[in-house]
Amino acid sequence: MTTGEAPDVVSERVTVSGVAGRYAVALFDLAKDGNLLDAIAGDLDAIEALLRASDDLRRLIKSPLFGREQQSKALDSILSEVAKLSGGRAISDLTRRFVGVVAENGRLGFIENIIADFRRLLAAHKGEITAEVVAAHELNETQLTALKEKLKTLVGRDVNLETRIDESLIGGLVIKLGSRMIDSSLKTKLNNLQVAMKEVG
Repeated sequence: MTTGEAPDVVSERVTVSGVAGRYAVALFDLAKDGNLLDAIAGDLDAIEALLRASDDLRRLIKSPLFGREQQSKALDSILSEVAKLSGGRAISDLTRRFVGVVAENGRLGFIENIIADFRRLLAAHKGEITAEVVAAHELNETQLTALKEKLKTLVGRDVNLETRIDESLIGGLVIKLGSRMIDSSLKTKLNNLQVAMKEVG
């Protein structure tokens, strides 16, 4: 795998960008060829869950202050913990080798972006749509389910959600669904009100 900067890569009718996109496409193609797409997706879900649960681990893999040897140790910790979280299910050899290459190339800090791009490729492969959802706070399962149903009604098919938190929104959501942008955030409403007040003045 090469690690230099690259233009956007188009695969499975999805465009992914830069370093993370190149790694995601490489992993997706390998998983597809080996009929391991669902297994790899499960591995990546577990890795992401572990990273979200540990701020220290996320700092370790992202900080330029830590060398590759320290990041490799972090990698070993990630993979062993993922196996525990998965009820002892072994991480696939492909996932282990792939994440090892990412670490060796000093790209472990991109792992969350790689996972997100892999999901986009997988969703496109399955004919699904992915919506990027930015919320002011963590959404619970009931809220996520309700949001999925509303978006399914809107587009006529299942929608996968990629969520992230942005506390500056104060409240509400910003949803990007293909070329559509749905902004119900309190921050935007307040900004619009401020603009309107200036125009009145």
